[in-house]
Amino acid sequence: MVAVRVCRYSVPVRFIGRQVHVLLRSNEVVVFHGRTEIARHPRLTTKGAERVVLDHFLEVLLAKPGALAGSEALDQARRAGTFTPAHEAFWSAAKHALGESDGTKALVHVLLLHRHLQHRDVVVGIQTALAAGACTADVVALEARKAAETEGRSPTVTVTVPLPEPVVPPEQPLPSLTERRTARLPPDQRPLPALERWDQLLHHRPGRDPR
Repeated sequence: MVAVRVCRYSVPVRFIGRQVHVLLRSNEVVVFHGRTEIARHPRLTTKGAERVVLDHFLEVLLAKPGALAGSEALDQARRAGTFTPAHEAFWSAAKHALGESDGTKALVHVLLLHRHLQHRDVVVGIQTALAAGACTADVVALEARKAAETEGRSPTVTVTVPLPEPVVPPEQPLPSLTERRTARLPPDQRPLPALERWDQLLHHRPGRDPR
């Protein structure tokens, strides 16, 4: 999570301990690692509010599947509609077939497919896999690709969003207007002023004529 003003926003877990930069807009918050966008959220205004994306925590959930059920990330995904009834049905079937832990891991592997496949294709893949009695991400991926190819589409998506321009990272601040104007001025060729007469003034006593 990164704190921005009075709110917190999630970033992918692989960036824990890394330095990131935040572009704060009127309606959204965009997080960058270097010049690569790693997260984009609608801007929150309520003090202490959190925006959590389930996809950002999937690697952790593979190691700790028990953390998924009661997580805020899952709750927000359900409310946003990205975790659909098809996902719920797959999770239930996978836990029944494989057990609580392994069934949840199977679901996480399916959720990872969303990084490379269209959301609607993954949902169709889940439904087809369930109809065939299969609870594996491999079957879901195969059926998702078939669903896209049936409609004449490419099944893959690009998840990396290019950096909007112009954006200057904090470590490379824009020069001030005065600095830019000064850089355009011609070099000063005038001779340095003579200071001999000013030295006499330094030793001048009141009431005496310095001349």
